[in-house]
Amino acid sequence: MSNQTIETDYLVIGCGATAMAFVDTLLDESDASITIVDRHAKPGGHWNDAYSFVTLHQPSAYYGVNSAELGQLRIDNAGPNKGMYELASGAEVSAYFERLMLQKFLSGGRIRYYPMCNFDEVGNIVSLLSGDTVHVRVNKRIVDASNFSPSVPSTHKRGFTIASGIECVPPNALPQLWMHRDSGARVRQFCIVGAGKTAMDACIWLLRNGARADAIIWIMPRDSWLQNRLHTQPGEAFFLDSIGGEADKLDAFAHADSIDDLFARLEGLGQMLRIDPTHRPTMFHYATLSSGELELLHSIQNVIRMGRVRAIESGALMLDGGRVTMDPDTLYVDCTASAISHRPNEPVFQDGRIVIQLLRAPLLVLSSALTAYLEAHGGDDANRNRLSVPVPFPQDLAGFARATRMGMLNQHNWSQEKALRQWMRQSRLDAFGKLVAEVDKSDAPKQAVLARLRNNAMAAMGNMQQLI
Repeated sequence: MSNQTIETDYLVIGCGATAMAFVDTLLDESDASITIVDRHAKPGGHWNDAYSFVTLHQPSAYYGVNSAELGQLRIDNAGPNKGMYELASGAEVSAYFERLMLQKFLSGGRIRYYPMCNFDEVGNIVSLLSGDTVHVRVNKRIVDASNFSPSVPSTHKRGFTIASGIECVPPNALPQLWMHRDSGARVRQFCIVGAGKTAMDACIWLLRNGARADAIIWIMPRDSWLQNRLHTQPGEAFFLDSIGGEADKLDAFAHADSIDDLFARLEGLGQMLRIDPTHRPTMFHYATLSSGELELLHSIQNVIRMGRVRAIESGALMLDGGRVTMDPDTLYVDCTASAISHRPNEPVFQDGRIVIQLLRAPLLVLSSALTAYLEAHGGDDANRNRLSVPVPFPQDLAGFARATRMGMLNQHNWSQEKALRQWMRQSRLDAFGKLVAEVDKSDAPKQAVLARLRNNAMAAMGNMQQLI
């Protein structure tokens, strides 16, 4: 590919879920030519680097791209997610994106795909394997799909030092422990470092695969509020849990007199969960658990809350809050990678550029597909940006109110645009729009829920600024 020059309408940087959702909708809503550049060898972005036992937080029913179902809309009948919609595994998600690339994206002749490549500052695609370059003339826009690229344990740079001889692995290594240990040898003690969803996943995997709860030490720098997955379920059978739950949530927003009071009300409603009821969480990043998963985590009693790990020494941990003696044979599992990058928000639509951002938290793939729809049908950039104000991702508990308020304002603006409203109702990435729109007018109980939702929304918006 050396010394070529190509021309394209859009050049998309990245090929993860955000990029794929954008490209999928732009293909369906325009006749544009698109070039995709990504460092990975296969589509899927960070899913290529994730640990093998990772699954979605949310139901598969509304993840991925707009044009292709992920999963079979199946209800799990076993495990901690029992009774709720299936959660695709990392392998299923990766296979889904690879199929999409081969069967839709590359089959139509409008997409060029350059895996294992970088895009440099002078407009060249550069192969990571050969160093060959392709110069690109972009007719319309460069699309930055990297704004929410997560850091994963297998590739991130650790924020603590490790003494020689200490065994510290990413969660990716846990299923392969049998390959690296003598026959019959076992780990006497596991130390999970980190408090986010990755750490929770690692703890749950260990417990479900035979590790004793008393053999697990969990370093938890801070506690998090967690969404109850029951209230994220699509489908008519879960109407009272999802739509009724949203009405309850807005009622809590309307009547809370502080952020702490808001989360206490949401916990009372079963909307929010926490791992230890004796410790007040100070973080919320939309991590989502089932009550079955939470029950497993409750069994881990050895939780150390002394801040972040600064160093792992032979026989000891150095933390912000001091030194803790450890068994020298402990296996440390590094779960400290941040799932969310914290770049400041900026206009989505710019001269010659699109920066994909969160428009309704936490649904990034819906936000990305909507961005592509607005590029195709949204008029000028002033109007596009009016309909796509970035939602600030929560950095503290008050950030949940900010994100919810901005998402509601965006939702209201979308509802005033007939064509956009119709597109949203048909989008598989919007879990609840079609469900709400199709409620029978003669169904009095569900109509009462919708009336409560509308009334509570108005009251909640009035109180949110005070909470913020």
